[in-house]
Amino acid sequence: MERPQHGKLQVRVPWAEPNPRFTALFERWSIQVMQQADTAAAAEPLGISWDEAWGFQERAMARGPAVRPPLTLRTMGVDEKAVGHGQDYATLVYNLEASTEEWVGERRKKETLDAFLGTLSLEQRAAIEAVAPDMWDPFLTSIKEHLPGAKEKLVFDRFHIMKHANEGVDQVREREDRELLKDGDPTLKGSKHLWLYRGRNLPEKHRDRSSILQALHLKTGRAYALKEALAELRGCSSLGWARKYWRRWHFWATHSRLEPMRRLATMIKDHREGVMNFFTHRITNAVAEGLNSKIATIQKMAYGFRNKSHFRTAVLFRCGGLKLYPETHPIAG
Repeated sequence: MERPQHGKLQVRVPWAEPNPRFTALFERWSIQVMQQADTAAAAEPLGISWDEAWGFQERAMARGPAVRPPLTLRTMGVDEKAVGHGQDYATLVYNLEASTEEWVGERRKKETLDAFLGTLSLEQRAAIEAVAPDMWDPFLTSIKEHLPGAKEKLVFDRFHIMKHANEGVDQVREREDRELLKDGDPTLKGSKHLWLYRGRNLPEKHRDRSSILQALHLKTGRAYALKEALAELRGCSSLGWARKYWRRWHFWATHSRLEPMRRLATMIKDHREGVMNFFTHRITNAVAEGLNSKIATIQKMAYGFRNKSHFRTAVLFRCGGLKLYPETHPIAG
């Protein structure tokens, strides 16, 4: 609009944001499309360039945190995710109650998690009732330094415990396979993935061979039995029963003469409080694993992220639970 006495005036319209190239309605629609696809794939049917599509995401990410209420985090998950090649990781913080990604930090060091926890007020830290990390010592150190009563709040998730158990079984299998092959016995050849399944989840096509292998009284079979028994710990109905079950399992593992399983038992014993805290808080990292799967899909669609800032934006845009739409077109209801 141009007035002789004032020159050109910029007028705020109800259907677009300041300095727009697109209407707010189109931007809202574009955000919905991009939450379901990678940037390049979304840009083509929307008829916009990659840079314009990415601009929508960056503006949305500027809006979202600005209008969000103060963070209330009662149950928190912490995990790491490989971002690029080699040992390039990001640290992810989850709101397990809201099933959202709360924060993404570079690398997986103590200082990384310190950076997030340092943004929380004393009241916000005290409000955290339980936190489910993996057993990565730098994360544990950060949590213990920043959260009051951290010892009672740490809950080690079954997923991470069983990951270590599977690694122990595989180490036993590898060693035994080498010993058997020296004598020309290929019994364990090609059986790696059979031992990674829970017995009840074993596909039908593998069950015959699994039954034959377990009947041979192999060292790998004993390690597998220990893994299966450990998985049943979470089925205990109370903390008291869990402690009794744990003592029996620990004795069995430490007297199994299987070094990888003995090391597993020692590691779990060192983190026993966090394992047993599950029976108080009853939280798991299942939400985090679901979000990790979604993040992996995002990475695959984008063929990876060389720019960590882009990785952070992409993850929080799709998994952060933020209000991303232009203010002029809020979602009804």
